[in-house]
Amino acid sequence: MIMQKGIKVIVRGDRSGVFFGTLEERNGQEVTLSNCRRIWYWDGAASISQLAVDGTSKPEECKFTVVVSEILILDAVEIISCTDRAIKSIESVRIWKIG
Repeated sequence: MIMQKGIKVIVRGDRSGVFFGTLEERNGQEVTLSNCRRIWYWDGAASISQLAVDGTSKPEECKFTVVVSEILILDAVEIISCTDRAIKSIESVRIWKIG
């Protein structure tokens, strides 16, 4: 199955971390996302696979960063499309930031 531009996904980078956003482009391990949040820490899901399917049952415990307009991830090793349920859950997590 080929991921389509414009869908919401979770991307796991080899070293860069885990991200949630709108898929804009993929070229090998390079993935461009728009309206992207880094998923620094999550609770309420056993894995990013469950997060992409169910979302989180503990949004108050999650640490998802501010939204950036665009990011280029250079080391993507996994891309998971998100369900509508997961998108609603992830987008409802308050922004985690310092200050």
